[in-house]
Amino acid sequence: MPTRVCLALILPAALAALACQKPVEPVPVAKIEKDYNRALPPGAFALEKVDPEDYPDFGDAWYRAKRLGLRKSVAHSLAYLKTPTSKQFYPLGPITHERVVASLEKFLDLLDQSDTPEKLNDLIARNFDVYRSIGCDDDGTVLFTGYYSPIFEGSRQRTDRFKFPLYKLPKGIEKDRYGEVIGGPWKERKDIEGDVGLVGSELVWLEDRFEAYVLSVQGSGFIRLPNGELYEIGYAGNNGHDYTPIGHMLVSDGHIDKHKLSLATMIKYFKDHPEDMDKYLFANKRYIFFKDVGGGPFGCLGQPVTSEFSVATDKDIFPRGALAFVDTNAPNGEQRRTSFRSFVLDQDRGAAIRAPGRCDIYMGVGEEAGKKAGWTYSEGHLYYLLCKDAPLPSGDLADAAEAPPLPKPRKAREVDERLIIEKTSGQ
Repeated sequence: MPTRVCLALILPAALAALACQKPVEPVPVAKIEKDYNRALPPGAFALEKVDPEDYPDFGDAWYRAKRLGLRKSVAHSLAYLKTPTSKQFYPLGPITHERVVASLEKFLDLLDQSDTPEKLNDLIARNFDVYRSIGCDDDGTVLFTGYYSPIFEGSRQRTDRFKFPLYKLPKGIEKDRYGEVIGGPWKERKDIEGDVGLVGSELVWLEDRFEAYVLSVQGSGFIRLPNGELYEIGYAGNNGHDYTPIGHMLVSDGHIDKHKLSLATMIKYFKDHPEDMDKYLFANKRYIFFKDVGGGPFGCLGQPVTSEFSVATDKDIFPRGALAFVDTNAPNGEQRRTSFRSFVLDQDRGAAIRAPGRCDIYMGVGEEAGKKAGWTYSEGHLYYLLCKDAPLPSGDLADAAEAPPLPKPRKAREVDERLIIEKTSGQ
C-alpha cells in the first residue's frame, strides 16, 4: 500500500525540530488531567445522535468549505469507499457503507447550492442527521491535536554523513489482509538493525539515528537528498511486533519531565546521551519497512490526506472515510489558538489514537506545518454527518453480512500504523 502519514500521538511540542532542528516550546498542558484515552466500554457505540436544536452552527465553516481542498478530500474518501475492501468495516452500529457514500455525495450537492453560510446551515439541518462522539467523559469532550509530514535530510547512498539505514521489506515476510505478519512476529528491532543479512536492502540513509528511529515507527516521510530533490518513502510492511512508546520510559526513568516531554526534548536527550539509544530504542520492538512512493502523503485508507481537511481517529470505533465536523481551537500563523470549525474527512489513524476522546488534525508537510501541528492542543467536539434518506444496503453488503465475520482483534493495526511522537498527556 502507499505511504501513509498517520502520525499517531502528535506531541503538542517542537515538531518543527524535525525540519529545522530548532526546539519550539510545547503548548502548556500541565493543568489538563482528563483521561482522553479512556477506552470505549465493551458493546458501546462511540457516537450519540444529536437533537436538531443542538446542532453546531455549520455556517461558521462555510468559507472553509468553499476551498478546493475540502472537495479534494471528499473525492479521496469516495475513491476509498469504491474499493471492495472498504465494505468489510461496515455496518458500524447504525451506520452503513451506503449511507456514508450517499452522505458524501449529498454534501457536495449542498455545497453547490449554498451561496451563503445561512443556507448551508439550513440545508444541512434539513438533510442530515448529526452524531457526536461521546468523548472521554460521555459529555462529548474530545482532545484535538495536530500531526504533519516531516522532512528529513538523507541520501540514497551511504556516506560518512548519512549512515543510518531504513530498509525495504525483506523477502519472506508474508502479510494477511490486515497487513499483519503471517505466522507471528518476525525479528525484533535490535535484530533488524544489526542483521548483516539485510545488507543490500537499504532504501535510504539518514544522518541521525533517532530520526531514523522516528521514521521506522512513523512509516512514511519525505527525505531531502543532497541534490535538493524531495524523495518520498512509504509504508511497505512491519515486523509484526506491537508498538511500545519510549517517551513513557524516559519520563518514568526521570530523564524528561512529564510536562516537557516532546519530540524536541527527546532529540536533545539522545544527542546528549547517545549511549542510551540501545536501551530505549530497542525497547520498542516494532519496525516498519519502506518502499518508493509518490503522490502522497497518504492516510490509512490508501488515499492522500489533505491539510486541515483530513483527521485521524480510532478506526475501530469511527466510520472510515466519513464526513465529520470539527469544533475546537487551532493555531493561526502566529501560534495563537483561535476558533477552528471545519468540515473534515475521517481518513487516517494513529498507533495511539484509540479512544472516542482523541482526534488528530493533519496540518501538512514541512516546517510550517510542523509548527502548527505542535501548537494544536485543545478540547472540542467531533461530529459526523449522515444523510437522512439513506439507501438500503446493497446485495453485496447483504451477502457479506451472512458470511463469517472477519477476524479483527483489537491489536491488529492494519497497515497504517506510524507513530511519530508520544503525547505529553501520557498516551
